[in-house]
Amino acid sequence: MITGGTAGIGLEAAKQFLAVGAKVIITGRNQGKLDSVKKTYPNLTAIKSDVASADDAQFLYNKVSTLGGIDILYNNAGVISAPLNLGCANDKHYDRAAYEMNINYLGVIRLNNLFIEMLKSRKEAAIINTSSLLSYVPMNLAPTYSASKAAMRFYTVSLRDHLKIQKSNLKVFELLPPVVATDMAHGIPQKAITPEQLVSALIAGLSNDKLTIRVGITKLLYIISRFAPKLAYTIVNPAKNANMLRS
Repeated sequence: MITGGTAGIGLEAAKQFLAVGAKVIITGRNQGKLDSVKKTYPNLTAIKSDVASADDAQFLYNKVSTLGGIDILYNNAGVISAPLNLGCANDKHYDRAAYEMNINYLGVIRLNNLFIEMLKSRKEAAIINTSSLLSYVPMNLAPTYSASKAAMRFYTVSLRDHLKIQKSNLKVFELLPPVVATDMAHGIPQKAITPEQLVSALIAGLSNDKLTIRVGITKLLYIISRFAPKLAYTIVNPAKNANMLRS
C-alpha cells in the first residue's frame, strides 16, 4: 500500500511495483485523481484517505483488512509549504508547521500503529518510511519540512530497534531522496532526479535488504554533513535562497 499514490513519486512507485508483479493499493485525498489513476492502471486498488485524519486512517485499515491485508506499507505521502520569512510575525507559521507535521510525521506514526500487528503477523513484511537528505542538513526555505524528516529518521531508527528487541521479522526501510522532480519540489533551487530514478533505487534497495536507502546526492551530503557540517549547510542553503523568502 502506497500513501499519496496519485502523482509524483507515489504514482511512479505504483507503476514500478505493478511492473514487478506486486498487487498495489494506493491512497490519496482527491477522488478524481484516484479515479484517473485507476482508469489508467485497472489492476490496482484506489482508496480515498487523508493520512492526517484519524477517521480516514481507521476507515483505511478496516477496508484493507477486508481485502486480505498488506505485506508492505509505503509511507510516501508528504507536503511542503511555500517559504515564508520566519523573522516576520505571521499566523501562517504555526498553521503551516502543524499541517506539515501532521502529514509528514504524525500521520505516519498513526498508520504504522494501525497496521503494525497485521504486518508483524506476515511471514515477510516491511514498512518503508520516507525521510530526506534534509534530515541530515536542513533547508532554511523549508524548516518544518526538514524538521519533520529529521523526526522521521529518528523514529525509523527507533522503530527498527524496538522490533529487533521483539525478535520480529518485520523490516523497516528508510528511503532518503534528494530533491525529486515533482510538483512538490517546484521552485526549490537544487538539481533534481526523476521519480523513475528514485523508485528504481528504492526497489533495488528492497531487493538487496538495504535498510537505509540513500539516493543520489544524499549519499555525498550524508558524508559531508558528518565531517564538514558548515560546508554541507552552505551547499543546501546557497546565498540565492534568501531571494525566495517572503514576509
